[in-house]
Amino acid sequence: MNPVTIHRIGQTRDLLGESPFWDARAQALCWIDALGGVLHRLRPATGEAEQHALPAPLGSVAPCDSGAAVVALRNTFARYDFATRRLETLASIGIDHPDVRFNDGKCDPAGNFIAGTMHTNREAGARILGGLYRLRPDCSVEQLADDIGFANGPCFSPDGRTLYLADSLERTIWAYDYDPHGPLRNKRVFVQTQRFESGPDGAAVDAQGCLWAVLTRAARLARFAPDGVLERLVALPATYPASLCFAGPRLDQVYLTTISRSARLEGRLAHDGGLFLMEGLPAAGCAVRRFADPDPLEERSEVDRG
Repeated sequence: MNPVTIHRIGQTRDLLGESPFWDARAQALCWIDALGGVLHRLRPATGEAEQHALPAPLGSVAPCDSGAAVVALRNTFARYDFATRRLETLASIGIDHPDVRFNDGKCDPAGNFIAGTMHTNREAGARILGGLYRLRPDCSVEQLADDIGFANGPCFSPDGRTLYLADSLERTIWAYDYDPHGPLRNKRVFVQTQRFESGPDGAAVDAQGCLWAVLTRAARLARFAPDGVLERLVALPATYPASLCFAGPRLDQVYLTTISRSARLEGRLAHDGGLFLMEGLPAAGCAVRRFADPDPLEERSEVDRG
């Protein structure tokens, strides 16, 4: 096995660093402080860094075809324009409950945005509110699952036919047969993480079809083969790591976000909440999928022509 190196990048210190993604067009890394209400944007080649204020709590972000970002806020989807710093609401899931909010999300190969919710303070046996939702480019929303209490790490196999989704409270990563135009099918256990004494958090799939999952309470990153067998376990230099993404011109790097203080966890190290870079991985990542939103310039042109 190749040695993996990990070091901190910059001096940012997030409360709850989450949802990193690599924008290949801009050669920029984006991630959020979910509790601090900050969308970060960093160009590693130049060191240029931006911070964009958004309403907290944030769930997740993903890139758009237009160059903007699609955002899961507390209970709505929105689009954020980096250039104008304008936030535009796209749709709502129709749930307004103090213990339910959006959490992790990613785009599928067809240009839809998939995001799940977390239902905290739920009594044992009580009905789960929320679940997993799909936002289509026309801004329609459909609920794909209603039995996920704490959604994390949605990601897709390289061919897009399998969706992986964790329920962190259940310490389980599920796999589904995925059709971007139809319902989820064939729900099955991919991996259970009780043996690591941690629920799974952020996740990403590499070009070999292996799934990398953050084990937050174990301070580890696990690589699982497509059949669910543990292939590698990497110790991480943070008390509570949170999420990851493949990045760089060749997608052979991984950026890792971490937690300094969330609702349940508080880091013990001075660099907790920082951003970390991992290199020396056994495989590159898959190209990032984008939300197929209409380009605002094209929309304006259509209005002008009309």
